[in-house]
Amino acid sequence: MRFERAADGGTAVVEFVVLAVLVMVPLAYAAVVVLKVHSATYAAVTAAREAGRAYVTADTTSAASARARSAARIALADYGLPDPELSIACIDGSCLAPSSGIEVEVRTQVAIPFSPFGDGRSVIPVSAVHQARVDTYRRG
Repeated sequence: MRFERAADGGTAVVEFVVLAVLVMVPLAYAAVVVLKVHSATYAAVTAAREAGRAYVTADTTSAASARARSAARIALADYGLPDPELSIACIDGSCLAPSSGIEVEVRTQVAIPFSPFGDGRSVIPVSAVHQARVDTYRRG
């Protein structure tokens, strides 16, 4: 009995390319999404830290709020993120009294890249919290 071979020369390359595309494209997309969220998380942490620093070094409470919002907005703009939701709470008594503290929370959203949805379903919320202390020897 004699078996004839089918003409399948070159199909291994085609199979490899198809499988590589089916595996590598989703893997690359997942990596892009994870890196984008990581970058946004780092931006939120930086924004919260800078907002806290700007707040506790201000002279008045109204100037402190404006400085904190501006610092958070600038920090997130450096990463290409929209303006944050910023909340500032006093920890110990008056916000700017010596040895008192504040807690700053920054919330923002990062858009998932290449997502077909434009109605808010393709965003991931990111937030960060930072506590800052007013200097003990502050004049005021």
